[in-house]
Parts: sequence; structure tokens; C-alpha cells
Amino acid sequence: MRGTLVGIVGPTATGKTAVGIELAKKLDGEIISADSMAVYKLMDIGTAKPTLRERAETAFHLVDVVYPDEDFSVAEFKRCAEDAIQDILRRGRVPLLVGGTGLYIRAVTGGLNIPKAGPDPELRERLKSEAADLGNEHLLARLNEVDPVTASRLHPNDLKRIIRALEVYELTGFPISHFHETAGTSEAPCAVRPFGLTMSRPALYERIERRVDEQIESGLIEEVRMLLDKGYKADLPSMRGLGYKQIAGYVQGNYSLEEAVFLVKRDTRRFAKRQFTWFRADNRVYWIDVEDLSANETAERIIQLLESCADMSL
Repeated sequence: MRGTLVGIVGPTATGKTAVGIELAKKLDGEIISADSMAVYKLMDIGTAKPTLRERAETAFHLVDVVYPDEDFSVAEFKRCAEDAIQDILRRGRVPLLVGGTGLYIRAVTGGLNIPKAGPDPELRERLKSEAADLGNEHLLARLNEVDPVTASRLHPNDLKRIIRALEVYELTGFPISHFHETAGTSEAPCAVRPFGLTMSRPALYERIERRVDEQIESGLIEEVRMLLDKGYKADLPSMRGLGYKQIAGYVQGNYSLEEAVFLVKRDTRRFAKRQFTWFRADNRVYWIDVEDLSANETAERIIQLLESCADMSL
């Protein structure tokens, strides 16, 4: 297992972090978080981030990296994660890539071709001014002319990604979707063994609903109110994350708490379905049904698979 990157992936609420912690203890490993929301400081409850106690017992990387109003791209994640993996390997420990953000996982394990187009501040300012004068819909329509695939996936309010997609096209001559479609050209920094955690839909949806209720009880509303009071706008990419967007709507008086909680649960269920679809498309993932397994039992199962099938291609 030395020299191998072990991945623990799958939909939200399947217990990936708990399994990662157990596995790290058993393998002398360290966890690289592959969660696009866990990188944000001050956002703890809604992200289901590992607790301070858990982080004291197990080494975590790429948690609390930037503030909610700072950018953090897939390319930056890839660079930071690969640096962490190499550092962990040099120290003779086992790197564990744990999370449910598919783009992050693919960027590190191979199969995502990230465009070599750095930020162009002048171009970005020009596009921002254009959006301010003519509206976000105008920029999205421009993007639709050169990259309809990406444009169809974006909402007019997602100005950051619209601008980035136009930036990539202007700097490279290729739509950003081209780089996603030509996936498979990048390579992982070492051997990869990804395991997916799964369970029946009813069991998963019950877990999702229970977790949302626990987040509300633990202070998610107060956390969102604190972020808004600190000046973090509700339209920031970080604040549009699951839980934060809906609860911010409640805090700002757009709908009732009951409706906000309903929306969090509904949108999280939909997100889990998209995660299943994404990870099922990767035939390297070895799936484990964890519905009746504890985190410790799941970790033991993964170790057995790693030891008995060390030469298999997962």
C-alpha cells in the first residue's frame, strides 16, 4: 500500500470522512480533503467539515484554505493536492483522497485536462464591466455562441464561471468544455485505488434528512447569519453552496425556515444523485455497500481489498 493513493469517494452523507479517519489510523495515513466547500474558512457546520478534535487526531490537508470571498480553482486544488501527496509519500505515510467533489477527484487521479490558461486581470475586468453595463445574460449569450455545452450548464448569476469560460476561450482558442471532453490526458501522481461508498436510495435520503436537521440544531442558521454580517454576499460562489444558499434566503426574509429546510433537503438529494452518476462513470472505482457497516468495518473491508488484491486495477 506504500506509494499508493487510496481514494474514498461517493455521494454526500455516506460517511466518507468517518471512514477516512478510521483508515488513516489503521494505515498510518493522512487525508487530503476533496471537498470544494471544505476549503473555505468560517464555514464549518454547513460543510460537514471534520471537527477540530478529528483534525487533532488525524492529519487533514486542504481544509480551511481560503476565506469565503477568495477564489480557489480546480487547478489550484490539483497543485496543492499533488504537493500534499508527494509530501505524505516522502514521509513514508499513505495519502487518502477523501471527498465527493468529482472534478477535484478527477483532477488528481487522472482524466481531467485543465486548460493552461492563467488569469488575465485586464480581460476579466473588461468582461465584468460588460456584465455591469449589459447584464449577465449578455455574457452568457456570448458564451453560448462559442461554447454552448458550458453555457447550458451555467446560471446567469454564476458570473465568475461565465467569465472564466470566456477567458479560456479568448486565451486558448478552445472552449473550456473541450478540455473536459478530452479528459484522460492527465496522469495521477502515483498508483490510485479508489473506493466508492454506496447504499440504497431510501437509506441515503434518510441520512441526508437527519444530517440537515442536525446541522440546523448545531447552529447552521447562526453560522450563515455570521457570514452575512461579516459582509460575505449571498451571491458569492461559496455562499451558493448547499445549505448556505437556502438558509441565507431564510435569513434575508425570502422564505420561511420550514421552506428553507425543505429546499436544503431536496437540493441535497438531487446533488447526491448527480454524484452517483459522476462516480459511476469511473470504472476504476470499487463500490462498497456501507448501509449496514460501521466506519471501522468499512475501513477493515478496504484494507482487506487492498491486501488481497494489491495488483488489481480498480
